[in-house]
Amino acid sequence: MDVTNILSLKLLVFSPLVMAVIFLLPVFYGHEVMTRRIAKSFAGMHFVYTCLFYLFFNNELIVNYPTEITFFGQHWIPSLGINLSFGLDGISLLFVILTSFLVLMSCIATKGIIKSKHGLYFSLIFLLETAVLGVFSSTDMFLFFLFWELELIPMYFLISLWGSGKAKKSAMKFLLYTFIGSLFMLLGLLMVYSFNYIATGELSADIQYLNLDVELTPVYLQLIASILILFGFAVKIPLVPFHTWLPDAHTDAPAPVSMLLAGILLKMGGYGILRFNMTVLSDSFMMIVPYIVALSFINILFAAIAAYKQTDVKRIVAYSSISSMGIVVLGLCSLNVIGLTGAIFLMIAHGITSAGLFYVVGIIYKRTNTREITQLGGLVKVIPRISGFTLVLIAACMGVPSTIGFVGEVLSFFGSFWSGILNNYYIQVITLCSILVLILSACYSLRFLHGIFYGEIQERWKKLKDLSNHEFFVLTVFSFVIFLFGLLPMVLINVFMPVVRTIAGIYGG
Repeated sequence: MDVTNILSLKLLVFSPLVMAVIFLLPVFYGHEVMTRRIAKSFAGMHFVYTCLFYLFFNNELIVNYPTEITFFGQHWIPSLGINLSFGLDGISLLFVILTSFLVLMSCIATKGIIKSKHGLYFSLIFLLETAVLGVFSSTDMFLFFLFWELELIPMYFLISLWGSGKAKKSAMKFLLYTFIGSLFMLLGLLMVYSFNYIATGELSADIQYLNLDVELTPVYLQLIASILILFGFAVKIPLVPFHTWLPDAHTDAPAPVSMLLAGILLKMGGYGILRFNMTVLSDSFMMIVPYIVALSFINILFAAIAAYKQTDVKRIVAYSSISSMGIVVLGLCSLNVIGLTGAIFLMIAHGITSAGLFYVVGIIYKRTNTREITQLGGLVKVIPRISGFTLVLIAACMGVPSTIGFVGEVLSFFGSFWSGILNNYYIQVITLCSILVLILSACYSLRFLHGIFYGEIQERWKKLKDLSNHEFFVLTVFSFVIFLFGLLPMVLINVFMPVVRTIAGIYGG
């Protein structure tokens, strides 16, 4: 029996959208427990279904599970070569699984944190999931952009309606930054679309077959398109100085939403660079690599210093995310197999560790109603299980051997140090300086751990309750994944290695 008849990308991508519509029905109004249980059940089934795509994945194929949605046998916009086409390769498959996994964990984590409008909340969560899955599985350039923009709508409302503090302001800041970046990206995509038509004589938006002939399309025009597209991805990663929306959005968003924001949405930027800048616009990308390498170091250094200076524990985790994504970008700029492998692995690792840390912060905030590190301390005496799980997450964030964070960081730095793309040891010096910044990473990570759990405990915290059953389950799963792929990284690496070799081969890496 043909497995592709059972595994449908249409069902994978659009079943959350169907659930998003269902959760808007009046039957869910005022039924918190029923709504949450149905949401968790669907998210669990969707994750299991997603894992089947991994089990039957074929590394030898460029694109697995190719799917196109047609209307009565007709393509979407055939006159312009634009189709509703989907497919998965080794990289997109893992990000699809990560998305489904974190949505499941986020749904479980909502208990006790989300206290109103549960039907609308889960409707927006599943709309967000469809948008992100569409980004990772689209093989058409304009379909990719459509899903990229769709993600803005649910995330804006998730932050503004269920956030705290200056939630509406932070949500609007997130929307404006990413929307403006998307406008530049759209202009760049239109240029690529036009260049491809000039080179081939055919109108096509198929990402796999975009072909920019250097003789027909001058490099300086490709360079303009590459910079425009990169701008949209740089905002999402985010790269300094386009990062200022992220700490505010994380600070004011509820913990389950922060889990998705850090765990999934930041990865869309790195994924976009791999798909477009590095693959479609490879000639122009080589020209801007030195500047991106410099930006990656600024990301690593600036965010590490900023994280160390924060007193709000959520902002510490937010800035640590920016620093980690700087390492990812540095690995991408190596343009060799080792560095690219490390960057992709680190994106997955960061998705797990950052989501776990934001959940821990949410758990502590729910019990103490404060995120100020100066007001906490000594909590290990009353909530030892939370402190134990936090130690595991911090170890993974610091890249301690045997954890999932170690593999990605080591390969990213190793690949960038031995990269031969730039002369005069430029990238080697940047890499060594970036490694030294890891000392700061250890400092703010240990400050986070010590400031919350060690030292003298205040009288008002002595009656805090430790983990509930659902909190214990979520953190246990995160810890299991951290050690599983820290000890068995090839389970993931083998999936995307053929794609990495293809991308690195473009640059002779």
